[in-house]
This record gives sequence, C-alpha cells and structure tokens, in this order.
Amino acid sequence: MKNNLLHTLKYIGIDIISASLAWLLFMYYRIVYLDESDFILKSEYILNMSIISLCWLVFYSLLGQYNDIYRKSRLKEISQIFIATLIGVTVIFFAVLLDDFIINYKQYYTSFIALFCFQFVITSFFRFLLTTKTALRIHNKIIGFNTLIIGSNEKAELLFKELESEQKSSGHTILGFLNVDSKKSHLLDQYIPHLGSFEQAKHIIKDKAIEDVIIAIESSEHHKIERILNELETINVYVKIIPDMYDILSGSVKMNSILGTPLIEIKHKLLPQWEFLVKRFLDYLLSLLAIILLSPFMTLTAIAVKLSSSGSIIYKQERIGQYGKKFNIYKFRSMYEDAEKEGPKLSSKTDSRITPWGRVMRRIRLDETPQFFNVLFGHMSFVGPRPERDFFANQLIKMAPHYKYIYRVKPGITSWGMVKFGYAENVDEMLERLKYDILYIENMSLLIDLKIMIHTVLIILQGRGK
Repeated sequence: MKNNLLHTLKYIGIDIISASLAWLLFMYYRIVYLDESDFILKSEYILNMSIISLCWLVFYSLLGQYNDIYRKSRLKEISQIFIATLIGVTVIFFAVLLDDFIINYKQYYTSFIALFCFQFVITSFFRFLLTTKTALRIHNKIIGFNTLIIGSNEKAELLFKELESEQKSSGHTILGFLNVDSKKSHLLDQYIPHLGSFEQAKHIIKDKAIEDVIIAIESSEHHKIERILNELETINVYVKIIPDMYDILSGSVKMNSILGTPLIEIKHKLLPQWEFLVKRFLDYLLSLLAIILLSPFMTLTAIAVKLSSSGSIIYKQERIGQYGKKFNIYKFRSMYEDAEKEGPKLSSKTDSRITPWGRVMRRIRLDETPQFFNVLFGHMSFVGPRPERDFFANQLIKMAPHYKYIYRVKPGITSWGMVKFGYAENVDEMLERLKYDILYIENMSLLIDLKIMIHTVLIILQGRGK
C-alpha cells in the first residue's frame, strides 16, 4: 500500500493531539473543580503533557496499534482503545497521581474516571474519524490492495465476479491470476491477465508488489494447497482461501465485514506486537549480558580448544535463517580440522571426528556460546528452530515441503525440538524434530520460550547434551 508511512504518521499525529488535549482537560478539571483554584497554563504542565503523550505513543506501538494501518475495523479499534486506555490510565494513576495531595479518597476515584473518560473519548473520536475516512476510500475503490488470485476455473471466476459486484469494495485491486492446472485456456482469461503458474508466485508477487493473495482452486485441486502455501511461506503477503461448507461449520471462517466476501485468512502474525517487541528486546539484552558474564569462561574455552587440537578456535558455517536468508553461525570448534573434507555429515554419539575436549563442550553446550553474538547481530533468537545448512535443508524440503514453515521465525540457540531430541544424527531424526519446531511456531509465546530455556539450562547442568 502506497503512502503507508504517511498514513501511519496521521494516526500518530492525532494520538499526540488526543493525549495532549486529554491531559490538559484533566489538569483543568483537577485545578478548577477539585482544588477550586484558577487554571494558569504553566511550563511544567506543558512538559508533563509532552512526556505523557510520548508515553501513550510508545504504549500504542507496543500494542501494535500502528500496524496494518489500512486494515482497521472501527468497532474493534474502539474496543482496543478502551482496553489500552484502562491499562494506560491505571499505570499513570499509580505512577504519577497516587502521591498527589488530595483532600479525600473520593477525589482519587473521580480523578481516575475523569482522566479515563477524557483519554478514551477524545482518542476514540479522532481515531474513528480517520478510520472512517480510510474505510470510505477503500469502499469507493479510491485506494486498494494489489491482489493476486491463484486459481483459474469456476471458483476463481465466481470469486472475481463476487469481489467486483460488492456493494462496498473490500479493497482488492485484482492484477491477475495464476493457474494451478495444466490447461492452456482458463475461465479467468476473459476478465484479468494470466500472469503464469503458481510455481512462479514468489517472482510475480515481488514484481507486481502484491499485498493480498487469494487461493480459489477447485475441490479436485485441493491436494495442491500445501504446495501453494509452501511457495508463499517466506513471502510477506496476506494469504486468504475460499472456504467450503466444512470450513464454515468448523468455525474456521471469521468475518469482519458484513458485506464482504467470506474468506479464510492464513495467520501470518505469530505473536502479538508487544510480545514480539519484548522477545526481541530480551534477545538483545540477554545475549549482551551472557557475553559479558560468560567472557571468562569463553576465554578459557578458547584456550582449551586451541590446546586440544590444531586448527581454528571459532568454527564458522553458513546456515539458513528467517525468510530463507543465509548467515554465518559461530561455534567453538568441537571437531578436528577438515572434519567434512568428504562432504557434509551429521554428527553422532560415536563420531570419531569430535575431539575429546569437543565432547566435553557438547555435553554442556559450551560450544554454542559464540552464538550469543549471532543473537546480538540479529541473525538468531534465544529460542527458535535450529538453523540447517542448504545440503540438509534441501533434503528435508523434498521429504517434507512444509519444512519451509520454520523460515517464518528467527532460528534459535535452543528449541523445543532440541530439548526433546538434542542434535539430530540423521535426516529422519531431523524430520521428527521438525514436528516440535512447527508446534513451537504455532504456539509461540514468551511463556513457552521461558519453559524451553529452563529445560535447556537443566540439560546443561545435568550434562545431557551430545
């Protein structure tokens, strides 16, 4: 969507105005009606107003209220503002206002209610106006989302006609379609351009700046859905699927618009915005603390590696990270130099390539400590699926195309699969571990991360690594 930044700045601007106005009205209320004094605008009020407004902006950002700025639901937004205001005002009340000199406790309650009402009503009013204006522009096709249809036959044709005949446009600007079958002619040919087959989706989405992809394939083609989703896995687009009656009855179809076409939206956000930001902050903070606190042990480990066998201290290897991007992972070398001169090979308990000191390091995961630098550099997270090399990743994708699903998140130093299985000794064990990595992605939360880290620490303390 063009001008996304400009539109976001509009929301930020009205939130600054709303928070500033709410705080000034609140101060006026307290001074004139509670303290029965004359209100004089002082410089300290302006300073407090600025600080409070900035705090509201940070809080809204943590809640993700400036994400997907063109896709807001007005009623849902008001409910979100209500909850955000309740939490924010409570924090302000206890952090700033509780120690103020007030004659009786009744004034505490009336102050709380007044600040809440000012903040909620003013913010909701301005947000509602801006969101309504945006919604009208979408409904009238003034702005829209570049959309690609995957499918070319009866269902795709029906979808196209339904989208085009909507009383109020849902915002889909359809640029073309991709075929799934091997036919030379398609029903959609008469309506929109044929851009290629679904195997070319990644290139076409990038070339056409596609924002939404709608999968509209026939029942006989449903076996290809997994392949289609795998093609779209590492691309940042909204993916929607035409539901059948089973999907509707099972509750998979969630409608936001009464007049819109019913579609199943594939979830692409794995964590709420605030959890995502906290997870990222903790990654940077904990990795920095770990490097500082463990630096004496890492120095001794480096010396031991150098003395144990000839070769480099740090082992560097290319791995695949989030969105399929490659990066170099760092470890203390636990194998003899040129251990893979005969080609890539997974290690095992009886692997003769591992040095005696390497076995000690692996039992307590000491060889992994340089990966704190990978976390600090943003390549990895503390918790996430373990990254693999191209050689093994390609094998896994052939056997289980859904392996690409793990590219949605940053790889981790430890993972649910690592806690359950440790290092995989063959591709079959990798596939078994993959099940737990996908379960982790589908159930991501800070609590799950904490549990995995606790179990990892126990493995290290008990020396159960391999």
